[in-house]
Amino acid sequence: MTSEQAAARERVARASRALATKGLVLGTAGNVSERVGEHVAITPTGARLEQLEPDQVTIVDLDGRVVAGELAPTSELDLHLGIYRRYAPGAVVHTHAPLACALSLVLDELPCVHYAMLALGGSVRVAPYRTFGTPELAEAALEALVDRSAALLANHGAVVHADDPQAAVECSELLEWACTLYWRAAAIGTPRTLDGDALAAVSRAVAARGYGTTHRLSE
Repeated sequence: MTSEQAAARERVARASRALATKGLVLGTAGNVSERVGEHVAITPTGARLEQLEPDQVTIVDLDGRVVAGELAPTSELDLHLGIYRRYAPGAVVHTHAPLACALSLVLDELPCVHYAMLALGGSVRVAPYRTFGTPELAEAALEALVDRSAALLANHGAVVHADDPQAAVECSELLEWACTLYWRAAAIGTPRTLDGDALAAVSRAVAARGYGTTHRLSE
């Protein structure tokens, strides 16, 4: 095992525990991976993420063959590898977060109700239900992720991808926050959504102001 793969195992284990701490996964429901070159560090099937240690993380190649580790990889291996092949991110996180699961039962798409959702690509599609751990689920998720970094999986959960495991955890938090926001608003009335012109204006403002980063006061 290379030093890069060992470091990836550390990051995957850390991200797994963070997801559990934040309430985005429960017990063994959820999985995390990070791509390192032509290999992927991924959580094992049946692992309790709140207790996951680096030596429990499995290393597979892009065809799913185990190259390091003693535990079988997650049953959602096809989902992770499919996302790496098509979209080439650095990390993938799949959760069964409560509000994401709830909205996946009733929506075909989570509308863009807050400009922060631009970090996910805007509105979030809901992939049609497919049995967990199957190529059919992976394909449905891949279609829902076109031009997006997040998708809901009908009657199942959510999946996000990002540059690294920490960023993927943050995307998972943002998605669950957006789901919560929509749910609370819908309990009161019909949530207003942001149209393309509004989102384009936000993008321009972010670029012009360097929104989301700190700046020193000019002299």
